[in-house]
Parts: sequence; C-alpha cells; structure tokens
Amino acid sequence: MTMMRTLIAPDMRPGADLLGEGATLARDWRMGSNAFLIGENVASEASYKRREAAAGRIMQHAHIGFRNMDRTVAAMGELHESALKQGVRIDRFGITLDWTMGYPPEHRDGATRGTGIVLSGPEDFVRITNASPAAAHFGDFMLGLPGALHNTKAAIAAGATAIGNLGQYFTFRLPYWDDDVATTEATVTALGLIAAQDADILVHSNLDDGFAGLFLDMASALGMVVIEKHIIEDLIGAQASFCYGHHFSDPLSRAAFHAALAQVTDTPGTMIFGNTVAYRGAPAANYASLASYLLADIAALGRAHTGHAINPVPVTENARIPDTDEILDAQLFAARLAEHAPGHGALMDRAVIDAMAVQLLEGGRAFAARALSGLADRGVDVTDPAALMLAIKRLGAHRMERLFSATVQDGRPVPIVPADWAQELDDMAQTWVAAQTNRPADLSRLTVALGTTDVHEHGAYLVRSALERLGLKVIDAGTAVDAEVFVDRALSEGADAIAISTYNGVGLSYTRAVIAALAAKEVSMPVLVGGKLNEIPADSNSSLPVDVSGDIRATGAYPCADLDDMMPILLEVIGQGR
Repeated sequence: MTMMRTLIAPDMRPGADLLGEGATLARDWRMGSNAFLIGENVASEASYKRREAAAGRIMQHAHIGFRNMDRTVAAMGELHESALKQGVRIDRFGITLDWTMGYPPEHRDGATRGTGIVLSGPEDFVRITNASPAAAHFGDFMLGLPGALHNTKAAIAAGATAIGNLGQYFTFRLPYWDDDVATTEATVTALGLIAAQDADILVHSNLDDGFAGLFLDMASALGMVVIEKHIIEDLIGAQASFCYGHHFSDPLSRAAFHAALAQVTDTPGTMIFGNTVAYRGAPAANYASLASYLLADIAALGRAHTGHAINPVPVTENARIPDTDEILDAQLFAARLAEHAPGHGALMDRAVIDAMAVQLLEGGRAFAARALSGLADRGVDVTDPAALMLAIKRLGAHRMERLFSATVQDGRPVPIVPADWAQELDDMAQTWVAAQTNRPADLSRLTVALGTTDVHEHGAYLVRSALERLGLKVIDAGTAVDAEVFVDRALSEGADAIAISTYNGVGLSYTRAVIAALAAKEVSMPVLVGGKLNEIPADSNSSLPVDVSGDIRATGAYPCADLDDMMPILLEVIGQGR
C-alpha cells in the first residue's frame, strides 16, 4: 500500500482530459512555417529525414551553446553558409536552452541562470527557426518540465517539428520545484497539442538524459525505448524519436544499440549524440575520440539508416563551450570521415554486433513487459499516459532496475549488457584507489555527504565509488538537491565534509548557497566542489563561461579538479579530529 500511494496521485487529472485540452488548444496553436520547411519544400523534419535517409545520405547536427540571442542567430547563419561553401551541409541545429526555461514563465525571473539561452515567446523561437536554412531542434528544458505547455506552443508557432526532451521528464528536477503532478499535467497537455497537429512533429527523447544515463544495464535502456514509444505512440498518438550517445563509449555497444533501436522503432531518429564523456584531454587527443564514435555511428547508419543525424562534438567541449570556428572544424571533420567510413565498415565484425543487438532486444522487451505488468500490479492505470509517466518518474531509474531486471543480486541488477559509463567510472575509481598507497587507515572514520546541483550523476558516481573503496562512509544527499536540503541532510547524518558535484554552470552560485546554509546553522565544515567549475559572468560580452575555481576558493570552499585534489582535504579533516 505504501508503494501504491507513492506511485499514484489521486488528485491528478486523467490523461484523456489532458490530451483533450491539448487538442482543443490546437485550434488556435497551429504549426507555422520557417526557412527550413520552405527551402526544403517539406511539411516537417520527419519528412526531410525520410527523404535523405532513402538517398543514403549521412545527415549532420551542430549544437550552439551561446547565451546571447543575437550571437546565436548570427552563428547559425554563418556556420551553415561557411560549411556549405566547403561542400558540407549542416542539416539541423540544436540550441543549448537554459534550464530556467523549464519553469513556467512566471517563475523564471528569480531562478538562477545556467549557461544557455532563454526564449520567452513565439517571436524568440521564430528568430531561431529562421536563422538558417537548417532545421531547428528544441531539445532540453522544453517538454518534461512544468513550463512544457508554454514552450511547446511557442515552438509549434515557429514551425519547429522536433521538440523534446521527454527523457528529462523522468529524471530532471528543477531547483525548488517539487510539484511532479503539475509537471506531468503540463507535459501531457503539451503532448496532446503536438499529437493534434497535421504535420509530423517528432517528440524527441534523449535517452542519456533519461534513464539510459543511469541504468547499469543497456538492455534496460532499450526497454525504456519500448515503454516511451508505447506511451507516445500508442497512448497519445504522437511520434517518438530517440537520441542516445553521450555515455556510449564502446564502439561495439554503440553499433549494437543502434541495430537494436532500428528494430523497435520506425520513426526517424533525431541525432546520435557525441560521446562527450570520452573527451578528457587536449583538443588533439580528443580528435581520436571524435573519430572513434563517429566511425561507429556512420557505419551503423550505413547498415540501417534510421534518419539519425550524426553529431560531431567540437574537441574543446570538455573544457568550455565551443566557439563557431571549433564547431565548423568538427562539422568538416565529420563530413570527410563519412567519405572514408564505408571502407572501415567493411572491416567490422557484423556477427558480433548482431549478437549483442539480439541480447539488447530480448532483454529490453522483457524489461518493458515486466515493468508495465509490475506497475499494473501495483495499482497504476497503465492505459493512462499521465498516470503511467508519473509512476515511472516517481520510481526512478534505480528502483526500476531493482524491481524489473531479470536478475538482481545484493540489491543491484546483474546487467545483460553492462553500461559503458558505469564500467569506465568503476575502473577509474579502482585505478585511483590502488595508487593511494600511503593513505592512513583511519580514513574509514570519515563520513562525506555527496550530492549534485543538477541531474548529472556521473561525477558523483565516480566520487562515491572512489571514497567507498577507500573505506569512507558516503551519504547520498540527493540529485539536483536544493542547497538547504543538502546541508540539513549532511548535519542530520553527522557528515564530516560536504562534496558537491556540479555540471550546469551553477557551481559558484550553488556553493555560495551551501556556505550560507551552513552559516545559518552556525556550523562550519569543509565543502569540496568538483565538476564543471565555470559560469557565465553577468557582465559577459562573449556569452562564454569562465573558470570560477578561484571564486569558489574565495568562499572558503575547496575546488577539486579531480580525485587527487580531494585527498589532501580529507587528510586535513582527519588531522583536525573531526
């Protein structure tokens, strides 16, 4: 009964009513036109993708990450034109939207800004969709969050035909927003508005931003594809389109996942995202990683063209937001690599790829079936898209796998195909711990409260894995946890130190909030901050973030570029006898 009350919200409106409201709104909010639709003479990007895929052409996606509107619009036009002059077509542009766009408009002004751009109404979206002859992709912080309906109206009016990110619905939490019922109602109503349009609008879901970035088994990730497709297409009547790739490092698993995905979907995919976690060195070294994942993706599309565009991520991505010349270099690199790829594809062992794809298919379909059956057994109306979505969101990735994986040992799923990201981070932690030959035995006396400023958990996963291997007790303070809640949890659990993992360009402001929360409790303890330690200054003319490690240090906290930076602080804590 406890689980049932947790998963079910009796006060939430039925999904049929929400979809009906979206259909009613479609009388006034109809899809507009733009430079891409007119120039290509297509009704939607889905139509364009089907046409290009049938011709066997590898499409390319570029991502723009500037905060300034004028600079973003200018960069899109310049990049498209510059690439075209060199014989390369950029088919679609993704825009790095700010996370504050996830809030309803009336809640945005007081929210802490990230590093992305904020689009307010249809006029802003129109500027983006007409900035170049390429398709405009509105992914993050559109669907799946409380501002979903406002954003979707504006995007449709501007002629956008790829709107996301459904994956974020299941995992993202905005600071100081806990009303998951309102979030679900806004999202399902927006999906009803999309489904009621005449043109094919792709409901984009980045699996890595959803459960695929958290599941330990890639078969579970494919199972979520089956579940999301069922919700969007069978229960709502729209078209589900999937993206993956951030955390797929192994060329074999990337190719096998694509082969399995091609067998469970027939709607064109949005893009195969770059394997950004592989970027760890200087730009020259990162080109090797760029070539590695692009070759796998291009070869996979050569075997089964799913309409996905490839995404050559600039090699400076791991250090900062790339500028236009770096984006162009990556696009030119990808186009040239596509010319070489067929020869390399002939060298690949297709039998090995297909064998793993079969494992993913069988495991994924079985996971989806167990999940839907198990939720129904727990009282969830699995025929109601809103009820089903909310139940999955409330369960979360880790409970989903524990409940519905084929095999679970010691509370952890036994993966059919282990997730690349978890294997890599566990190996990194093990290697680092093995190198700490002179560590004191009394490290096991320490307790560290570990939490994240946003949904990105991989940095925290690495830190937890390393510290626990050293013998420390690690308190899970939460993901996307508010600073005050973080501090309360740390104090109630008797933590000796706080460790913050951050990614979305809010590390400095979040650190200040934690320091303030500690001061309000009249408590002092070490605060360690790791991850992407950059923010865009309020008076920035470039819209590019700058390193804020020095500013974090000035607050009294400890910026940590890596695990090595943590050890001296932990040793100091022991020396002080905390």
